[in-house]
This record gives sequence, structure tokens and C-alpha cells, in this order.
Amino acid sequence: MSATATSNTARANIFARLKAAPGRLGPDLPPWNPPTYPDPAARLARFRQMAEANHAEIHDVTTTNWPERLAAILGNRGVRTLMYAPDTPCGDALAAAVAAGARLPDLVPYDATVEVMKEALVHRVDAGLTGTRGAIAETGTLILWPTAQEPRLLSLLPPLHIAVLDAATLHDTLAVAVKDGGWAGAMPTNALLISGPSKTSDIEQTLAYGVHGPKELVILLVNAPTQE
Repeated sequence: MSATATSNTARANIFARLKAAPGRLGPDLPPWNPPTYPDPAARLARFRQMAEANHAEIHDVTTTNWPERLAAILGNRGVRTLMYAPDTPCGDALAAAVAAGARLPDLVPYDATVEVMKEALVHRVDAGLTGTRGAIAETGTLILWPTAQEPRLLSLLPPLHIAVLDAATLHDTLAVAVKDGGWAGAMPTNALLISGPSKTSDIEQTLAYGVHGPKELVILLVNAPTQE
């Protein structure tokens, strides 16, 4: 018998034993209801608690002062280069801030193909700036909806990820975000759920941060006008 025939026979025998095995019902699921945070302040507090527990750094900003705050944050860290997406709300705000005299680090626009930009993404820029689609209060998780204009690599490759989050886009849970956002009718090709800097763990579940991606996550939390 050839090696291929032997392999096929072994596979068939395994599947036959699996199919012949008596079925067993799984254990009953414990009762669970998704958490709700009807009070916006409680929702925001939960998000902040969980995001900071995941090693994210949160700065409260306004729609008008966040580029200036960003300049101070990056200056304190010694960040020299920041990659951003031109012709997006965040990109336009950065360009306006620079024109007004804000002392931001060197801005590197993501304005070419990934083949052209990958060297800068991997070796040259210190930080990447993205917007967000919203966030999940239950887990302190950001929702990013990458596009060709603002690709996922902006949040995955530079050592520091800066995310601009509108506090009004917080959702209680992922299920609520999917429902409210109408994802069923327009699924993204790639939605990113980011809870803190990159992290991984070994077989003993020892958690390590910043091994394979951004070592730091800074969230610029844009508050409602009444809170400014």
C-alpha cells in the first residue's frame, strides 16, 4: 500500500471512530445577561477603568485642543516622527494645528501604497495616529474600522499608537456596537478591537506587553462640549 493510501485509510478510520462515538450534551450555560450602563457617566467610568487596567493611557481633551495636548504628550516622550492619515478628520485637525503653530513632531503622511510605506512604518516612525469607530465600555476596548486611507498598519506597527476617541461613541458591549452600527448590513472587511498595547502570554499565562506590536497605547478621549 502506498503512503498516500495508508494516510487516507488512517484518516478514514479516525473519522469513523469520531462519528461512532456516542454524543454527549454539553453542560448547561450559566445564566448571563449583558451588562448595561444606562448612565453615560457610568459607561464612561467603566470604559476608563477597563482601558487603564489594560495599560492604556487616557487623556481627556476637547475637539479643539487635542492636537495641542498631543504635541505636549509626544514632546514629553521624545517622539520625533508621527505617521497619520491625510484627508481624514484627524489628519485635517493635525494639519490645521501645524499651520497654527503647534509644535508637533515631524508628520509623515500615509499617502502611498503599503509597499512604499512599509520601510517608514517599520523603521522610521515613532508613533501612529488613528481615529476610532467607537469603543466598548464593558471591556475598555477601542473599535477601529481600517480603510485604504487609514490602514490597520498605522495602529499595529509603530511603537506608540495614538487613538482619538469621541466619548459619545461609547457602547455598553460589542453586541450593542454591532447592533447600533448596523454591521449586519455593512460588515467591514476588517474591524480591529484593541484593548491596550499589544500583549502575549506563554503557556504559563504570564502576560507580556509590547512584544509584537505597539508598546504603548494613548487614548485621546474627546469629551462632549458640555464637559469641555
